[in-house]
Amino acid sequence: MVLGTEAQKYVWEGAIPLQIHLHESEVTTLPSPPPALDFTDIVAEILGPRIGYLPLLIPLIKPHFSSALPPGADTVWFDYKGMPLKWYIPTGVLYDLLCGEPERPWKLTVHFRGYPSDLLSPCEGEDSIKWSFINSLKEAAYITNGNCKNVMNMSQPDQVELWRSVGNGNMEGYLRILSKLKLGTVGEECKVKVSSGSAQPRQSIGEADLVGPSRTGRVPVRLYLRNVSEDLNDLEDAPPIDSWDKISYINRPVEIPREEGIFFSLRDAVKTLLPEFFADEPLIDEQISRIEHEDEGGVPSDNASSTRSGEVGETLDEPHELSCCPSSNNAEIKLVRIQGIEPKLEIPFAWVVNNLMNPEHFLHICVYVKVSQDLANTM
Repeated sequence: MVLGTEAQKYVWEGAIPLQIHLHESEVTTLPSPPPALDFTDIVAEILGPRIGYLPLLIPLIKPHFSSALPPGADTVWFDYKGMPLKWYIPTGVLYDLLCGEPERPWKLTVHFRGYPSDLLSPCEGEDSIKWSFINSLKEAAYITNGNCKNVMNMSQPDQVELWRSVGNGNMEGYLRILSKLKLGTVGEECKVKVSSGSAQPRQSIGEADLVGPSRTGRVPVRLYLRNVSEDLNDLEDAPPIDSWDKISYINRPVEIPREEGIFFSLRDAVKTLLPEFFADEPLIDEQISRIEHEDEGGVPSDNASSTRSGEVGETLDEPHELSCCPSSNNAEIKLVRIQGIEPKLEIPFAWVVNNLMNPEHFLHICVYVKVSQDLANTM
């Protein structure tokens, strides 16, 4: 039996209480139906799993509103304070990104008509979500192992069980299938403490069984960046995001160095993706260069540099330069949020990856950045 860690169980069991309102334009009865919210064991109970996707809740939601809907075919979508929600982003990530402070219950609006095809990619129900998930898993496998053969060659029963396990929150069933895909975990050898140069890699338990990132050190990451005014004392007062154009998005692997003398933290990972916010700190490549020079009895080079692999930045649909990322001179990172927690940046990145990844094997990181009020108003 494949067992998960306590932190993984926390992630898989995590759920967000939702209060779902039917949009007023679609109400055809008087009085209008109450919101779908009840925390008892009745059909209107709406708890959104963090690792799940909002459209998967439709079978629970529609019976609550069906008597009030106008005639016509369903084209279901959700919005939060007027902004359409992207169906392929996990529910927990949407919540962490759009709710500066926890909102319980999270009040969303459901629409069964008028799909905003100019703002959202088409969603043809559960099959669209499933194939989006599988495609992300293929991408993660390619990043991790250099190929996605194991995912491509997954048997139909395994594919069905994997997806059913995600939908039902069955971590054991999911891990059983995942073990066949050999995506592995990040090993302890990827996090070695800085020392005078005589440090030796620490061996992890079951190291011989490690595969994937423990060999390559490449971790699939999706990072979302949101700006907030530096004058805000409470994120609850932050104005709502009204357009996805105001969210910057980076889909790029993080390289974990395996050289001796390097301790790779969450801070280092964020720094490789957003170096503009760490202008006064050396990148991990520069630290490696310095250690190598010291080991050789040399002097660190003044022009050691690092390149950011992959695309510079993307919106959630198409390439987009990180133009809304201000320089480190007038902005700073306020918080980093992963799976509803705000870990200290000094935490080993290997622990974050092994415990807080989503089932499609991407690590989703939400970053809030403090900017000047004037700059915040222009975004």
